Amino acid sequence: MPELPEVETVKRTLKKLILNETIKDVRVSWPKIIKEPDDIDEFRLKLIGQTFHDIKRRGKFLVFLLDDYALISHLRMEGRYGIFSEDEEPDKHTHVRFILESNKELRYRDVRKFGTMHLFPKGEEYNHLPLIQLGVEPFSNEFTPERLYHLLNKTTRNIKATLLDQTYVVGLGNIYVDEALFRANIHPEVASNELNTNDVKKLHKSIVDTLEEAVNMGGSSIKTYVNGQGEMGMFQQTLYVYGRKGMECKVCGDEIVKNVVSGRGTHTCPSCQKVRNH
Repeated sequence: MPELPEVETVKRTLKKLILNETIKDVRVSWPKIIKEPDDIDEFRLKLIGQTFHDIKRRGKFLVFLLDDYALISHLRMEGRYGIFSEDEEPDKHTHVRFILESNKELRYRDVRKFGTMHLFPKGEEYNHLPLIQLGVEPFSNEFTPERLYHLLNKTTRNIKATLLDQTYVVGLGNIYVDEALFRANIHPEVASNELNTNDVKKLHKSIVDTLEEAVNMGGSSIKTYVNGQGEMGMFQQTLYVYGRKGMECKVCGDEIVKNVVSGRGTHTCPSCQKVRNH
């Protein structure tokens, strides 16, 4: 699933491609992707004649800002956007087509069909699900070590589960949680409320640093992720633990192990991330 760095990269590339483009038609071949409104004709008619003015990101969501509406899009596992010529035949995995007056198309392609779109009057998008439930942005001024400590102190869940919870901190998924915890020398199974202030300061820094580095490298192309121009990310080449089961730790030389924590495959270094005894 694309995480914050990948969605941020898609946002940045799409802004170069579709701003000031006007929609002349919308075609939906898999209606279940459209969650709001639940009538596809209404979704289509509201968007015809609308112009793309900006694209924002909230957590793992893209927020397309048009004249009168905000289109909220979640890529889920394998969703991706691309710009195509109107004459180019769409493939079988293309489920939403925004046909532009310039005779180009913004196409949403999703092999697994898990992605979602919500359309709200502009200005109301943050008052409804899915955006209303989201937690603090890692790149915002509100995300401080003190704020993170306060959030973690409220729960006894293990730190991996808490960081994956988008109502606490947004944008972190399996890749970047594993990476941030490694950099902070924190085992993923430690209880969130057992981390002291020094632990949390290290974790805060590792979250921000990891995400910033990943954004600067265009995200991580682990399976199928590409940006809005079809380009792969490169951060996967610098990963410390994720996807490196059985390999040597780049810091200490011990063997990276993989187990299951909170139902998710989890990569750790046994030496750099020791289990704490109580």
